[in-house]
Amino acid sequence: MLYEDLKKPENSCNDIHCPYHGQLRVHGRRFEGIVTSAKADKTVAVSWTVFRRLGKYDRYVKIRSRVLAHNPECILAKLNDKVVIYETRPISRWKRFVVVRKLE
Repeated sequence: MLYEDLKKPENSCNDIHCPYHGQLRVHGRRFEGIVTSAKADKTVAVSWTVFRRLGKYDRYVKIRSRVLAHNPECILAKLNDKVVIYETRPISRWKRFVVVRKLE
C-alpha cells in the first residue's frame, strides 16, 4: 500500500475535506511534526525540525518548518500532539496539508 498511514479512524465525521470520509485526495510529501497551535477552527499549525549540513563551514544548522494543516473532526489533533500530515490540493489560502493521523 502506498500510504501505510491511511487507516480509517474509529470516529466518523461529515467533513468534505476529510481524506477518509470526504472527497479529499492526498498526494505528494509526507511529514511528521508536532502541533504547535490549535486555536483556529479545523486548522492546526504543525512544525518540525531538520538539521542541514553547511559544507563550507563544516557545521550543521537547525531549520524549522511550520505549515498550516486541515484538522478533520474524526482525528481532532490537539496542542503538543505528534501527527502525520500529507500534502493535498489547496484547501484555503494557506492550507495545503491535511492531518492523517495522530502518533502515540
